[in-house]
Amino acid sequence: MTEPTRPFAHVDESPEDVRKGMLDYLDAAAAHPEIQRVRADALEALAPAAGQRLLDAGCGAGEVARLLRRLVGPAGAVTALDFSKEYVAAAAARHDGDPVDYVVGDITALDFPDGHFDGVRSERVLQHLDDPDAAIRELARVTRPGGTVCVIDTDWASLLFDGVDEAVVDELVTTIAGTGLWRNARMGRSLRGRMVRAGLRDVDTLPVTLRFTEADSAASVLPLVNRRFATPLAGMLPERLVTAFHDTVDASVARGDFLAAFTMWITVGHVFS
Repeated sequence: MTEPTRPFAHVDESPEDVRKGMLDYLDAAAAHPEIQRVRADALEALAPAAGQRLLDAGCGAGEVARLLRRLVGPAGAVTALDFSKEYVAAAAARHDGDPVDYVVGDITALDFPDGHFDGVRSERVLQHLDDPDAAIRELARVTRPGGTVCVIDTDWASLLFDGVDEAVVDELVTTIAGTGLWRNARMGRSLRGRMVRAGLRDVDTLPVTLRFTEADSAASVLPLVNRRFATPLAGMLPERLVTAFHDTVDASVARGDFLAAFTMWITVGHVFS
């Protein structure tokens, strides 16, 4: 049996409308207060300082890399890496004057020398990888002794809804799991153990629960909830099931009892020689 296409893992292989839909999704998620809350906590954990050399591995459209560049100042440097040429091109096109080095690369085989960076971060990337442990080892390898590795990822197994038909939600989640869209659905909770086993020290982890009481708000982060960002999932889910889910969400919105929530994990460790 042919494995279903995973659009977030194979961006450049997707049709143009799907690629556009994924960039729209990244933009909407980046602007959402809940994602901004997670990123603020992750920024505190990474603790960027003036003069540091940092890596954002899996940079997407580059908004975090540009923020980091401003924080490290003129004496610092930031590299923004993504596996997708499309994302790197989009990030470079949005360049706002701060010098960021945008590069295409593989997080599981980074083309940087050992100890090259003072700190590295990666957000919502490992959930899509066939070998997330290789990525963690590479992030640690390119970080100098005493440097910081910060990984942020979702625990999709924590996803819950209230006010919507439980049977429809259960079928939807089970069907999504079968598509391989979430290669590692429980990645968030597993980060601490993976980083400890990779040899990182002083590993700490922070769960952050994102909650949504409005469907339109949830749609910016959960593509399932609203048709605006359904393009990346086109052809992966039965139309009958998608329609049933949207119908039960609409009914919940009409009653005013919609709720969705899930947990993201911020995990930070340090490299020692």
